[in-house]
This record gives sequence, C-alpha cells and structure tokens, in this order.
Amino acid sequence: MAFSSDRQPLNKNILIKTIQTMNQHLPSRRLDLMQLLAMEKPGVKGKDNSFFIMDKAELELISQCLPRFLWSRLRLPLLIEMSPDYGSGAARVQGEAEVEVVAKILGKDRPRERQMIIYLPDVRELRRKLPTTSQYAFVTNLRDRDGD
Repeated sequence: MAFSSDRQPLNKNILIKTIQTMNQHLPSRRLDLMQLLAMEKPGVKGKDNSFFIMDKAELELISQCLPRFLWSRLRLPLLIEMSPDYGSGAARVQGEAEVEVVAKILGKDRPRERQMIIYLPDVRELRRKLPTTSQYAFVTNLRDRDGD
C-alpha cells in the first residue's frame, strides 16, 4: 500500500498539469459586457496569447437578456465548467448575471442560486447560440474521495 500512496501525489500533479493544458485557451482576464459593447473589436486575450473576437450580434443578444444594471457584473466569455463532479454530461455556469443570461438563452427558470447545472443538450444549445461569447473550462475536485 505504501506504493499506492507514494504514487498519489504524482497522479494529482499529472492531473493538474493536464487540466492546465486543457484550459490554455481560456482568457487571462474576462471583461464585463459593458466594456465589450464599447469596444470596436470586442474580444479577450487567452492565456496562450491568442485573441478571441466576440461577435457583436451575440453581445447584443446577451444585452437583451439582462437588465442594464447587471451589464457591468456579467463577465465574458461565459465559462461552461465541465467536470465529472457534476455527473455524466453535466456542466456548471457560475455568477448571478451569468446564470440569468444562460437561463434566458435556454428558456429555463432562473435558479435562486448563483450557479446553474446544465446538461449536454443545453450545453450544445448554449454553444450554438453563443459560440464566440462562451467557452469550455475543465475543472475537477482534487480532494481525496477515499478519506485518505
């Protein structure tokens, strides 16, 4: 059993590095809707130094889903967090304004929480409607499940 516990930190490090690599496309800083609407070429710079241009029509659609006082609270791109912790085919969206936009775009009731779990058909629909203003983020819970 000592062999197993010796390898566990290595496995966690490999998992952390893999997830970091999978998330290289994510923006180094997300911008709020108000900032993006004011830009001539709205977009964000990724951690990998790529630049993601956001479609003005998508930004307009999002602005119609949200009261103006929440525009400065909505950070874009919307992050669709994929994790085995949410169950098979499930993803999470976090943030008060983010949840409100996703609920309106998908035609769902807004949950009272500041997060929303959505499932694969909804993820596909969200990405189809907001391809330039949403991105996948890969997350996992690294706590030991065995209680070690």
